[in-house]
Amino acid sequence: MKVKKLFPFALFVFVLVLASVACGFSASTANITNAHMAADESDSATTTVYATSDPSFYCFFDLNNAPDDTVVKGVWTLVSAEGYESNSEIDSAQITGSDDTYYFSLDRSMDAWPVGTYKIDLYLNDSLVQTLQFEVR
Repeated sequence: MKVKKLFPFALFVFVLVLASVACGFSASTANITNAHMAADESDSATTTVYATSDPSFYCFFDLNNAPDDTVVKGVWTLVSAEGYESNSEIDSAQITGSDDTYYFSLDRSMDAWPVGTYKIDLYLNDSLVQTLQFEVR
């Protein structure tokens, strides 16, 4: 009697697995760790505060358990600064890669960075996974 009750469940699990394989289902365990802002391209010091005269912002991160086609996107945003529209996207960039340490940078395109708060959103395969906030004083 128990065998008859177990059969529909086993059949359901089998069909579910078969459908997942047929649809090209992929469960990636890719993840981002050790994300931080840095003072320079050599990642010699972490920071959350930049000067108006700093030439660039740097965001470093480790990509782990990632297949070769993993996409990470960084979106730079001016959160708030006097005289500027709040939550204005400044720029974005993306990389495609596998396990390694990467960074995004944003170069100053004016005489000085506006004093205010900023952020970079990190997306892993189109899903927001982390936001780092920093400021310019």
